[in-house]
Amino acid sequence: MTALVRNNVRVTGQADGRTVVLAHGFGCDQNMWRLVVPALAEHFRVVLFDYVGSGRSDLSAWREERYATLDGYARDVVEVCEELDLREAVLVGHSVSSMVGVLAARQAPDRLGSLVMVCPSPCYIDQDDYRGGFSAADIDELLESLEANYLGWSAAMAPVIMGNPDRPELGEELTNSFCATDPQIARVFARTTFLSDSRRDLESVAVPTLILECEHDAIAPREVGAYVHAAVPGSRLVTLAATGHCPQLSAPEATADAIAAFVKELA
Repeated sequence: MTALVRNNVRVTGQADGRTVVLAHGFGCDQNMWRLVVPALAEHFRVVLFDYVGSGRSDLSAWREERYATLDGYARDVVEVCEELDLREAVLVGHSVSSMVGVLAARQAPDRLGSLVMVCPSPCYIDQDDYRGGFSAADIDELLESLEANYLGWSAAMAPVIMGNPDRPELGEELTNSFCATDPQIARVFARTTFLSDSRRDLESVAVPTLILECEHDAIAPREVGAYVHAAVPGSRLVTLAATGHCPQLSAPEATADAIAAFVKELA
């Protein structure tokens, strides 16, 4: 099976433009990018995919031992890039995929030449002077609730993650996306996401990097954006006039504009 089939890869936009690879976050799939794709496709070649276990990927390819670490997701990205023979592509990673992008760029520096981190968090748990936004007890409770009743957890947490109570349709969309994921796969991905600590990996980033944060984000607060910006050499931090953890849905124009401006400035 090719990675293009396995990961349900779709390519659109300008065939001769800079390639932008869009990587979705936990509980989501490539459909989460649909509102920013048209604007990006006007100028760039856009690659979308689903991680194995998400969306319309081939679920038979999912193995817990591979996807119990972020390296497994990074391998998905690298293998897609290899099959498309990408060079100097821009990896746009949402949420946990920001850290997946860091690992993928390190594994395949000839394939990925720059990064865009959308609402990144290298570590969700407060440790010493670091503030990730959650205590260890908070994360334990979150994971226990998810494992006990995944559908109930999804219905309760998705609106919090989306963070736009005046636009309930956005929370409903994220709830539906979460609920479409196999609960066993979601449990593994959740543990991989919320228990990972990628802070030391940030220091090794050696490519142009844009960090996009929202004004208010319950999952990745602005203290985290400032930390990532300080840790990634030469990075640029942009605060979107947006609320919640999914600006590609809540503020798609601002998100697409920020990504496009960054990519156009690349050599």
